[in-house]
Amino acid sequence: MKRFLLFALILSSCKIYAQFNVNGSFEQLNNKGVPKGWLFSFNDLQKKAYPALLDSSQKVEGKYSLSMEKKGTESSFGVIDYPVTQIFEGKKIELKAYLKTENVSKGYAGLWMRLDDKNVKALALDNMDKRGITGTTEWKQYAIKLDYNTQKVRALHFGGLLTGEGKAWFDHFEIFIDNKPISHARLKKVIIPKADLDTAFANGSGITNIKLNDQLHTNLMVTGQFWSFLKYHHPAVAKGDYNWDAELFRLLPSVIQAKNKDELNQSLEVFLDKLPKPAPCKNCKSITNEAYEIKPDYGSLFDKSIIKESLLEKLIFVRDNRNTGEHYYVEMASGIGNPEFKNERPYLKMTYPDAGYRLLSLYRYWAMINYFFPYRDVIGQDWNGVLGKSIPEFVQAKDELDYAKASLKLIASVNDTHANLWSGSKALNDFKGKYAAPLQTTFVEKKLIITSLYKDTLDVKSKLKVGDEITAIRGTDVNLLIKDFLALTPASNYDTQLRDLPNIYLLRGNDVRTKITVNRDGHQFDYDLPMRMYGRGGKDPDFEKAEAYKLIDANIGYVFPGKYKNAMLPEIKKKFENTKGIIVDMRCYPSEFMPFTFGNYIKNLSTPFVKFTMGNADYPGSFKYGPTIANGKKSSDNYKGKVVVIVNALSQSQAEYTTMAFQSSPNVKVIGSTTAGADGNVSYIVLPGGLNTMISGIGVFYPDGKPTQRIGVKIDEVVYPTINGIKQGKDELLDKAIEMLNKGW
Repeated sequence: MKRFLLFALILSSCKIYAQFNVNGSFEQLNNKGVPKGWLFSFNDLQKKAYPALLDSSQKVEGKYSLSMEKKGTESSFGVIDYPVTQIFEGKKIELKAYLKTENVSKGYAGLWMRLDDKNVKALALDNMDKRGITGTTEWKQYAIKLDYNTQKVRALHFGGLLTGEGKAWFDHFEIFIDNKPISHARLKKVIIPKADLDTAFANGSGITNIKLNDQLHTNLMVTGQFWSFLKYHHPAVAKGDYNWDAELFRLLPSVIQAKNKDELNQSLEVFLDKLPKPAPCKNCKSITNEAYEIKPDYGSLFDKSIIKESLLEKLIFVRDNRNTGEHYYVEMASGIGNPEFKNERPYLKMTYPDAGYRLLSLYRYWAMINYFFPYRDVIGQDWNGVLGKSIPEFVQAKDELDYAKASLKLIASVNDTHANLWSGSKALNDFKGKYAAPLQTTFVEKKLIITSLYKDTLDVKSKLKVGDEITAIRGTDVNLLIKDFLALTPASNYDTQLRDLPNIYLLRGNDVRTKITVNRDGHQFDYDLPMRMYGRGGKDPDFEKAEAYKLIDANIGYVFPGKYKNAMLPEIKKKFENTKGIIVDMRCYPSEFMPFTFGNYIKNLSTPFVKFTMGNADYPGSFKYGPTIANGKKSSDNYKGKVVVIVNALSQSQAEYTTMAFQSSPNVKVIGSTTAGADGNVSYIVLPGGLNTMISGIGVFYPDGKPTQRIGVKIDEVVYPTINGIKQGKDELLDKAIEMLNKGW
């Protein structure tokens, strides 16, 4: 007995190691001759385009390497994938492997590694896209290293990839945790929250048909506010004791059956009574009494004409004794303050969710905006009213496309250029079309004008000219098409909607040719425009020819942030030393962060240029200002001339933030037109069916409190291009910037 106890004590005191070995050299094969643990593609199309095969003639060690070669056009890249679902103790994870290439062009070969959370959302990814291998190379070891968050990681994927033309070989994959082989890493013991164990409605809500009437519409609207409020306030939900999606499906049947206000109140109160009563909150009152720019809006929840007294008292008690600690569904990003929405199940297989899940999609998004969107006050309409208007569209969505459109209209209603349906809906992509026009257009003087013709479009170039106006597409007037698609075009302002409309809808389709009507100097003609595959080709010629920096003449320097690198700054200082002015062409997205590098170069005094509002998970729906942030630094090599920054609707997010930093210097002027009006770190959102979107997660303001959301950055002189200027090949904004620098101010 004593010997047994001694053995048990020794066993229990030992650390549990993974004893996990990667089949990194492809030596272990299954009965079909395929390396165990490896997947040779993400889908069948990749298998055809980039077949992966064992190769015994080329290898680093052992019997085999794995080769991948471009053979078809069904996919633009190929992968091999080794998934690992074990979780390890550690802070850093590193992948090492050997690669050899042959004639790799129009792309690259490389390693890749991705860390996923439990909802298959990527926490970290490196695919060597900035340092891929091209040409013909001999065997060489490469490495990828990522931060490993043992609290969040639930799956590891790694492997090799090939994009473009050529052939690549891969061999001897190894994984290290904190510089130790994975076989020596400690396994992580995972404590599963109760919410994760509730899978009762994993395959459907059981609510397939909802017939709306006035009373039911009211029921569903109040229920959405009720469910959303409890999600972000009740301590038991915050703790992860309840799968709040599943709880909605337990609540909805009685709500749907409620024939009047009293029955609705009874349904909601019975549901609330099943949750444990919150413990008294010691700091809720003091938090509530602080100064805020925006305070919570609870909709109808505290309206005595709708909510009866007994339920109202209980809701008030939850509000005043809400959760103020960690939260299962949300946390504010450390050091930044934007919301990170956690543990939101994507329900990837539900491409057309049932009626209950469609309501979940609406309620989930509505709640996130209501309690954590910093620009809720400038949406332009009552957010509670949006909930009411959206209920019929979600409930009555008859197929996958209808559901995607309802979601897209809801997303568009927040008027945030960061917000769109970025991925997840095949039906919506099919609706937009797989083909796009082989040209670039811009709305100029309220007309759709051709601004460039892409390469390899000889027939198009013989028929169309830069400066031509497209007046109709497929027989429909362009102005009517704008009206048709505007509600499905999320953006902060009208200029940015016009920026996006041609590429998203107007000049997309599923036909290889699209009939357009063209107006050239008063002469109209029709043309069957040959289309290209969407996503292939179509590079912006202005971006392609742009230089990171140059001298326009001996007196004026030019910087293009889309290609600028901070490492270039010393050379820029030398080159621009004797110039009288610099033009910063911000009609792009900066490739590197510039406010405290280039910004300090052109600003010799430290002054504030921005301040933020941030939400608070301890007081959902509230937003307050943080401290201002300054840039600028006195130095012997500060720039002494004038600076003009050019902006337009292409200037978005980091471009706007950078412009704010630059224009805080007295020697800087900003010219151009309304920017995208979407600034601040983004927060990601997933909706049922795997629909992916995001929002601006923090409020960005000038130090004097002037907003940028929807409005864009401050502009000293408004300048738009003209149709005549485009016909003549002029860049009128650049010309104006040169004129200003020559005149001075």
